Amino acid sequence: MTLLKSYYQLCKPNVVYMMLICAFVGMLLAEQTVASYSYLFIALIGIAFCAASAAAINQVIDRKSDASMTRTDQRPLPKGELSAMHASLFAILIGIIGASILYVYINTLTMLLTIASLIGYAFIYTIYLKRATPQNIVIGGLAGAAPPLLGWSSVTNTIDPYALLLVLIIFVWTPPHFWALAIYRKEEYAKESIPMLPVTHGVVFTKLQIVLYTIILFIVSLLPYVVLMSGIIYLISALALSSAFLYYSINLYYSDNDEDAMSTFQFSIYYIFLIFLALLIDHFIILG
Repeated sequence: MTLLKSYYQLCKPNVVYMMLICAFVGMLLAEQTVASYSYLFIALIGIAFCAASAAAINQVIDRKSDASMTRTDQRPLPKGELSAMHASLFAILIGIIGASILYVYINTLTMLLTIASLIGYAFIYTIYLKRATPQNIVIGGLAGAAPPLLGWSSVTNTIDPYALLLVLIIFVWTPPHFWALAIYRKEEYAKESIPMLPVTHGVVFTKLQIVLYTIILFIVSLLPYVVLMSGIIYLISALALSSAFLYYSINLYYSDNDEDAMSTFQFSIYYIFLIFLALLIDHFIILG
């Protein structure tokens, strides 16, 4: 049972769950009526296996730095619960299973997009971008923003502009979300020579970037209403949520308390969940 739990934690389940929620939203928004929940479930299983594979590969590559950071030192590899070899084999196996499910039961486009997302996060971001530039989160955020597109393409077998708009929302949300955490964990990143923005450019500059990105997010969050993808319910929700996020960001900018960085980070998680929920509610109420 302990071994199973270790493999489960290797998959970063909380991250995968959030990705699946975003993918599921993409699925539901892609069609006016839900044709088959079993089909959606199979697609989510395939996406989940690939996402878990990427998470496991990330932990294998980062195992040494994870061992020296408080946030990550309790992961299975730093604790010695799994070997790097076993974790690598597990990651490869579930990645192959996930891609196979998508190819056989869903469509080739979704499989290719999911594999591209896996490679982007597990290899391009983790091996290169993370240690190459303070803009690692901005550039690498595209892989993490893919789930709504994966969900949408699994239903329509197309790359739809509306799906790309959902990707854009997550893409712009990612920097202020992660930079807030990076401020709180600045010393740990500095210790491992990981060039996160607070380490390379200072906390004040990072706070300013958080405010600026949150303003951009405010604008981007209104686009689904502007392009007639959603209605008034979503508009009101987006205005309220984005205003609250901007409040947190501005408060963080003027604060000297690192706890405010963690509060901003935690709110950002609620933000992305609630704004996608608002899209769903608006979509089905209008259809109803």
